Amino acid sequence: MPTLLLVDGSSYLYRAFHALPDLRNKAGEPTGAVYGVVAMLRKLAADNKLHGGAEHRAVVFDAKGKTFRDDWYPEYKAHRPPMPEDLVAQIPAIHDCVRALGWPLLMVDGVEADDVIGTLARAAEARGIDSVIVTGDKDLAQLVSPRIRLVNTMTKGSEPPEVLDEAGVVGKFGVPPGRIVDYLALVGDAVDNVPGVEKVGPKTALKWIGQYGSLDAIVSHANEIGGAVGENLRRHLDFLPLGRRLLTVACDVPLPTDLDGLVPAPADHDRLAELYRHLEFRTWLREVTG
Repeated sequence: MPTLLLVDGSSYLYRAFHALPDLRNKAGEPTGAVYGVVAMLRKLAADNKLHGGAEHRAVVFDAKGKTFRDDWYPEYKAHRPPMPEDLVAQIPAIHDCVRALGWPLLMVDGVEADDVIGTLARAAEARGIDSVIVTGDKDLAQLVSPRIRLVNTMTKGSEPPEVLDEAGVVGKFGVPPGRIVDYLALVGDAVDNVPGVEKVGPKTALKWIGQYGSLDAIVSHANEIGGAVGENLRRHLDFLPLGRRLLTVACDVPLPTDLDGLVPAPADHDRLAELYRHLEFRTWLREVTG
């Protein structure tokens, strides 16, 4: 079965940066995030059991600058701290290594990596191609379907990767993929600075979705919900449609390539040798120089 392997590069470069020690080369340049991302991609490429030898692959990163969500809601991600300088310094080397390893790399101005991933996964689904999305981002659970699953390869310790199919999403979040956005709109998303209903946490959100079936139905029955949380819900009604819109992954954004352009290339050993020599990744350098 043809498979599309999509790596959420923006999610993983942060995870690599925080998970690894402060590695540096002799020039004092930080290299830990580069090492982590390269190690992950090497492991992924070799794990045919995970992705079935995916014929189509891409690593997707957020582009610089604002997105369409900032136009909808100027406070979107407003509280997110800037990227650490030591991570900013490693981005060019991360991108260079990804390309030299033969992975297609995508960054699309004006949209988030999630939207690029969603658009590609749905396009693959329409063609009968399975997608494996490698990420630690809970928002992407809304994309899961019989042909799309999430894999988190950066679980702690020696645990196997977390794999979320439709049943896995229900088991982890308590709602199916089609209700993830409803759930998030109710509880909010602090990372993206999208407020939910005040004092409504996962337990209440799941109760309401279980009782009424959907966010739209909850809104329709808002006057029936008593107590302080009912009052909070009614005060938040005007924002809920925007909140859900902000948290919905766009699956129809224009892309610079289609699935047929996402075919991995042979690794560029000369370029990898140059990069590994500068970064002082000695074991990998020996591999590519013989």
